Amino acid sequence: MAGRRWGAGVAGWLAGFPSLTGPVLFFLALERGPEFTVQAAVVALSTVFSAVAFGAAYSWACTRWHWAWSLACALSAWSAAALLLSRLPLTPIVSLAISLLTLLAAPRIYARAQAQWGGSTMPTYELLLRMVAGAAMVLAVTATAEALGTAWTGLFAAFPVMSTVLAVFSHRANGPGFAVALLRAMIGGFYSFIAFSLTVSLLLAHASVAVTFVAAVVAAVVVQGVAKAIMMRIG
Repeated sequence: MAGRRWGAGVAGWLAGFPSLTGPVLFFLALERGPEFTVQAAVVALSTVFSAVAFGAAYSWACTRWHWAWSLACALSAWSAAALLLSRLPLTPIVSLAISLLTLLAAPRIYARAQAQWGGSTMPTYELLLRMVAGAAMVLAVTATAEALGTAWTGLFAAFPVMSTVLAVFSHRANGPGFAVALLRAMIGGFYSFIAFSLTVSLLLAHASVAVTFVAAVVAAVVVQGVAKAIMMRIG
């Protein structure tokens, strides 16, 4: 809806916010306890790497191919990146370094939006499908956390559900130019994701669930605002 009203840049910036990873980690903290959730949050903190792999792959593929092939390429890139992360000895510092270095490189590896996008109206059922996809992912990850273990729980907590539904629906409705612009705009939004995951990974072992997640949301919002202000000044 934000994309329809204010454009792909705003939509992408908002999509970077941890609107799915946040609820997953919150329910994990309630159900699995602080130790499990901290370890999952440390892994989630590193997943900006896999998220950027997804976005970069889709941005290049959609300039040439149908959305289905573009999605297949993006999911393959995410899977390869996630598998690599699962094999690394991650700590908060290592995960933070991976994500920040990834964001520094990201603008150089995404495709650039060349074509103008259209303005077709989004059917109501598509908005409902996006909402259902997000809710289903939260339920699926929290329900299977014990079987997945902390590493893959953290990885799937940051599975690109938002990126998938936004990229695919935007590609179909508005063309590749809009999809690429939206995916590129997500880069700036990932700073809030980092702030949220880092706060949970560092604070939850020493504070209550309520205090930790309130602090994480505040950190994410503040960083989101600062990142947006910087991007507007630079752009």
